Amino acid sequence: MEQSKTPLAHGFDIEAIRRAAANLDDGAVTEGYAADREAVIAMLNDALATELLCVLRYKRHYFTVSGPNNGALKAEFLEHAQQEQDHADRIAERIVQLNGSPNFNPATLTARSHAEYDDSEDTQAMVRADLIAERVAIESYRQMIQAIGDKDPTTKQMLIEILAVEEEHADDMHDFLVR
Repeated sequence: MEQSKTPLAHGFDIEAIRRAAANLDDGAVTEGYAADREAVIAMLNDALATELLCVLRYKRHYFTVSGPNNGALKAEFLEHAQQEQDHADRIAERIVQLNGSPNFNPATLTARSHAEYDDSEDTQAMVRADLIAERVAIESYRQMIQAIGDKDPTTKQMLIEILAVEEEHADDMHDFLVR
């Protein structure tokens, strides 16, 4: 008995679902992917550069902050470095899922990053630089989420989750800022 070629009662396009079995070389990207894949990959590679630079900045701050009253800040720098590395890993994995190539090229890292590197020696300058970088990341992710809209729900959800952590980081750095 031949299966029906009409949509299910739920309104699904059965033919499109069946066509998803074709083009196996496209991996996770089916014909229903609505975003501009190359534009999303480019955005994600810039976000990857930003996250990698943030890892380096937080690691530097972790290793160079000193003083008897900076233990909590030192621990915060390390925690943030680890979380930024997790963000970078998630972004790189998503780029691969979209049939792209994650750009880890150190020669172009700072040019592609939305945030800046910081080599301050002063503790409060470190905190200020990290707060600025977090605010830059927050705005960058907000704009990426808006640009993607509902065309790529997986990438959008990942960016929303990363944005929430970046907001926590900004709040943490704000708490350490001496006014």
